[in-house]
Amino acid sequence: MEVEYALKKVGCKALVFPRQFKTQHYYNILKQICPEVEKAQPGDLKSQRLPDLTTVISVDAPLPGTLLLDEVVAAGSQEQNLARLRHTQQLLSCHDPINIQFTSGTTGSPKGATLSHYNIVNNSNMIGERLRLHQKPPDTSRVVLPNPLYHCLGSVGGTMVSLMHGVTLILSSPVFDGKKALEAISRERGSLLYGTPTMFVDILNQPDFSSYDISAMCGGVIGGSPASPELIRAIINKLNMKELVVVYGATENSPVTFMNFTEDAVERKAGSVGRIMPHTEAQIVNMGTGTLAELNTPGELCIRGYCVMLGYWGEPWKTEEATGQDKWYRTGDIAMMDEQGFCKILGRSKDMIIRGGENIYPAELENFFHTHPQVQEVQVVGVKDDRMGEEICACIQLKKGEKTTAEEIKAFCKGKISHFKIPRYIVFVTNYPLTVSGKVQKFKLREQMEQHLHL
Repeated sequence: MEVEYALKKVGCKALVFPRQFKTQHYYNILKQICPEVEKAQPGDLKSQRLPDLTTVISVDAPLPGTLLLDEVVAAGSQEQNLARLRHTQQLLSCHDPINIQFTSGTTGSPKGATLSHYNIVNNSNMIGERLRLHQKPPDTSRVVLPNPLYHCLGSVGGTMVSLMHGVTLILSSPVFDGKKALEAISRERGSLLYGTPTMFVDILNQPDFSSYDISAMCGGVIGGSPASPELIRAIINKLNMKELVVVYGATENSPVTFMNFTEDAVERKAGSVGRIMPHTEAQIVNMGTGTLAELNTPGELCIRGYCVMLGYWGEPWKTEEATGQDKWYRTGDIAMMDEQGFCKILGRSKDMIIRGGENIYPAELENFFHTHPQVQEVQVVGVKDDRMGEEICACIQLKKGEKTTAEEIKAFCKGKISHFKIPRYIVFVTNYPLTVSGKVQKFKLREQMEQHLHL
């Protein structure tokens, strides 16, 4: 269903895939939507459900109705094809769409955020500059990238940055694997490591962590979802990543709009997502009045500038909802900014819990629970309540071999956080519902908890 939705939405003309990956047999999946492929002339598919799809390219095995990737590449050097390429080049603009990234869909159906050459070339150039890559000899920077390449952090933040700045890019495994990431750092003398918070937790918790040679490491990039201050400190200390930077952004913003400088103090990295990127405007708007918020007070973060996407593919009304006529992209994130311009993300406006009229930001509570010695991971959601509107539910994953009770967790909170912020419900879990790119789907978690608690 997902692949049919995505291919239809963008009018996809060609599809490239290997025979299988792990348990996924791609050709069989395609046959379910497009049975015509088996009898089709390669390159001339006519499909009822996918009328735009004409070309199916197999990476590694000859399959009925498909072209082999090697043949397609070889055909590229034929004079008639080269002539067509040269002709097409004359007609290109840097403002043409180059990349349609389906946003993870932590809410509703995924939308196809459409980015231009101008969006991603400029963004990757500026990420590299803030990482100081342009000031180091290219052969000293070796980027280990365990992130998926269909996500903006992997495709723009990792791959495009490496191309723009001529640094070595090391893909540690076909799909994320913490052990393989450490092996790549050790064997390939990796100096920079990319990852989401979940990936870094996994890498730091590898049982044989101390046996790897990480002496070449000096920095890296963490982003994709909020990271606790404890995790940032642990990465800097244990992985030797003094030049770690936190990045913040959105697929719709190509993606990075806020980022630390490598030399920012550890406390600045642990407590913020850095400062605004060049050539980018940001404003924080009071959600009640729609006016500019004061410094150090929360509001919705909005972004404007070269980095804002062309739009959601084929959904002008959704584009209008997100950017409006003033061209400010509404991120849906609650943020605040201090006098020095450091920005702190408090959470998603949709995730904000309103308990008896008090606004509670899950990220703030999650950071607090990370200071508990037995807590591995935590997600805080609001669940419905007749009296209060919403109550707080903390879904806690304990470290291996640890045991505790809801009472003990509540006792830990007393005197450390306001009484109205202490969760009414503490639920111990072993996993969370995730999107394909590893983000927690809070709306699903909320539904699960409401069922579990019989609300």
